[in-house]
Amino acid sequence: MRSIVGGAITCRADAFSGLSLMWLEAEDSSAVSFVAMVDSEQLRAKFLGSLLGAALGDALGASREGHRMAARYDGGLVTAIAGPLIYTDDTHMTIGIAESLVDCRGFDGAHMASRFVDNYAREPWRGYGPGPPRVFRRIAAGEAWDQASAHVYPGGSFGNGAAMRVSPVGLLLWNDPTKLRQVAHGSSLITHSHPLGVEGAALQAMAVAMAVAEDPANPLDTPFFVSRLRDWCTEDVYHSRLDRFSWLLERVDERTEVVAQLGHGIEAFNSVPTAIFSFLSHAADFVSTVTYAVSLGGDTDTIASMAGAISGAYLGVDALPLDWQERLENRDYISQLADRLWRVAAGEGLL
Repeated sequence: MRSIVGGAITCRADAFSGLSLMWLEAEDSSAVSFVAMVDSEQLRAKFLGSLLGAALGDALGASREGHRMAARYDGGLVTAIAGPLIYTDDTHMTIGIAESLVDCRGFDGAHMASRFVDNYAREPWRGYGPGPPRVFRRIAAGEAWDQASAHVYPGGSFGNGAAMRVSPVGLLLWNDPTKLRQVAHGSSLITHSHPLGVEGAALQAMAVAMAVAEDPANPLDTPFFVSRLRDWCTEDVYHSRLDRFSWLLERVDERTEVVAQLGHGIEAFNSVPTAIFSFLSHAADFVSTVTYAVSLGGDTDTIASMAGAISGAYLGVDALPLDWQERLENRDYISQLADRLWRVAAGEGLL
């Protein structure tokens, strides 16, 4: 283990031993066959699409965070946004997770927590809520990375803060559901230890992973996608939300009903299903996915970020408007990070 205060950040040597073998042992044989069938560059495009898609959804949604439902959800809702696209704490913490997974070639909770602490210290103005900085201060003072949040949130937080940042976990472990759940849970504990907050992160990571495994050249089997998510998650509140998808997908334009049934708040169970629904209802088009998510109002940056992460993982980076990419702050670094994460997933090591 390492000291969090002072000195260089280091990882446990065994953070992800046997990485190259892990893919051969994946439980989902269909996911393994996808690796064999799809060119590695397509997989790379999906990693790029997901991290950039999450950042774009975040930046576009930030302008309407806390607003009521928009009167429309045509492209003009977000294309009217001019100038640089500035992301919030959602993307800032997503970057922290990706950096740690790359540096450690897998999950190291102490290292990941230190990334959060250090990144927050450099850019505290990203729109963090009051809770995470309090957790970071405890960790920086020497408190255990998986214990500090319990002193800030007695009983744990079931907010969407763990889910909003988890897409790199879904990418790296897209064909190992068992390991994905373990790492999604571990990454959540740093700030959100309530079972509903933890499960929300796991569900979002799994949605990203499943999107990676899908070939966008073929129509998405939406009922199967939903059924697999439902079978995989463990909490009843998420089951009930997912059970409503089949009839809500026939009423996509009835956004008031969608929000009434799925929510658009900061709770994980009132936002993760909404993000997944935004993707599934517009799976063929990234712009429509993000625009719809933003149009629902409420916690727009987080819901659009999560929806963008899933959509980008499904469609790949070429589906993201080039104009948006060019205006996204820190685009080059996020792209490089996605590329490095892809190399770790492919077992190639880092450049």
